[in-house]
Order: sequence, then C-alpha cells, then structure tokens
Amino acid sequence: MSMYSQIFFTNILRLLDERDMTKAELAELAEISNSFLTDITLDKANPSLKIMEAISFALGEPLPAMLELTDLDKETLAVLANGKNIQNLPDGYTRVSAILTKYQAYIVQLWEEENRKHLLTQKHLLTKNQKKRRIKKKNSR
Repeated sequence: MSMYSQIFFTNILRLLDERDMTKAELAELAEISNSFLTDITLDKANPSLKIMEAISFALGEPLPAMLELTDLDKETLAVLANGKNIQNLPDGYTRVSAILTKYQAYIVQLWEEENRKHLLTQKHLLTKNQKKRRIKKKNSR
C-alpha cells in the first residue's frame, strides 16, 4: 500500500460522503465498474493515471488535490511513508487547491512564481554554502 493510494482512496470516500453519492453513481460517472471502484477504495487495486483522472473529474476535484490533500493525521502519514518526511516544502509554505476567479488565479500565479524564485535562490545558496564547507573541510585536513 503506497501513501498516495491511501490518500487517494481516503479522499474518494470523503468526497462520496460529502456529496451524498454512492460508489455506483461515481463508477457510472467515471465510466469504470463498481467492483473496480470498490477495490480501489479498499486498496486492493492499483488504478492507472487515466482511471484516477476519470474519478477525479467525476468528483469535480483536481487530481493533484486528490493525491496531496488529506485529512489523515501526521502520525498515519508518517507510518504510510515508512517514517520519512513527506513534506516537500520548507516550513512556512503550504500547497493548496482552490476555486478562483480568473483574476484571483492570476494573482495566485504571480505569488507562486515569486515563491518558486525565492525557494530556488534559497536552495542555490544552501548548495553553494555546503560546497564551500566541504572545500574548507577538505583543505583543513
């Protein structure tokens, strides 16, 4: 069982409940069999990207949100990730999914570009400093 499949099927079950929708209704909308959808939600099947997209579309949710956003607690996520840190963003940053107007999306896109540049600069400086420390350590031997 992968962490992402757990997040994916947990989100399917949560959204079915929120939308008061049955698995049979979702399966019909996603054009997959009800038994295959049930296997996915029981973590007994490994859906293809095409199937995951069909399910996400049928639920009206972006696929990245279905794979990243979860209401699972940090301890459960840590167990699923074999104790590894699954957060790939530095402290103070978070990933969100939202429905926005075109103007709001434009502003968010500008913020994202600014943050990516900032993070790349920080990463570059960190890498540069690590190289300097290695050279300094090597020269001090």
